[in-house]
Amino acid sequence: MGSPSKDLMEYLKRAGVDAKLHEFEEHATTVDDAIKLLGVRREIIIKSILFIDDNGSPVLSIVTGDKRVSEKKLAAACGSKKVRKANPHEVKEFTGYDVGGVPPVGHRRSIRIIIDEKVMRLGC
Repeated sequence: MGSPSKDLMEYLKRAGVDAKLHEFEEHATTVDDAIKLLGVRREIIIKSILFIDDNGSPVLSIVTGDKRVSEKKLAAACGSKKVRKANPHEVKEFTGYDVGGVPPVGHRRSIRIIIDEKVMRLGC
């Protein structure tokens, strides 16, 4: 893989998505960092959080910045008994990106994605 931003743009281009990537001098690894950097409301921020199910498979949860992921509900949604938050090494291994910089698409490996309804209603 090349640089994360280049890999993401190549993925989007292959998918036929006309997108522009905005890069910043500062790195936002938390919702609070992103709010300060972008000057937007918490509920507009989108978080991509990687979990590992009880079979060792990755599950990416996409939620707004004002929400917390219920591991119990996420496990039920993906048909597992339980899930746990992935550690930084697993995040890099499965997605190709570092914690705090995981996009919702364009990962190193195929990952099941669960998107919260509130994200879908944003209309971005």
